[in-house]
Amino acid sequence: MSLLIKTIIKSVGMLLKGSFHQDERGVITFNNDFDAAEIKRIYTMENRSPDFVRGWQGHKIEQRWFACVAGEFEISVIEIDDFENPSKDLMISKYILQDKALTFLHAPAGCVTAIQAKKEGSKLLVLADYGLGEIQDEYRFPLDYFKNNL
Repeated sequence: MSLLIKTIIKSVGMLLKGSFHQDERGVITFNNDFDAAEIKRIYTMENRSPDFVRGWQGHKIEQRWFACVAGEFEISVIEIDDFENPSKDLMISKYILQDKALTFLHAPAGCVTAIQAKKEGSKLLVLADYGLGEIQDEYRFPLDYFKNNL
């Protein structure tokens, strides 16, 4: 992981760092500090190609947790100031998730994300704290909406 990415991760604090163990039997990735008590729904996501960016999408009430289980993803996160008319110059925080450790990125309520696979065959695990259809809380904005564009 590059020094720049480590600096961004430390300054924003949305990551719950995982780890791995390797021996003659193989590899185990884990995150013993992740508390899944709030989780109601789990799914995986695979983008059609590394050129495709899925976003901007998010929630005013719901939270999401992301972990890369295959390949690598870049996830951009924006904390929204007003979901009806968000400022176009909000700060974008970027995170790299890799399958080498089970690190979770927490996107708290009030955030939108843009997600890009960085390698073919990448797969993202997504956890949510509300069941499907439990509340109506999905917001989407065009990829070019924010001035600090991807």
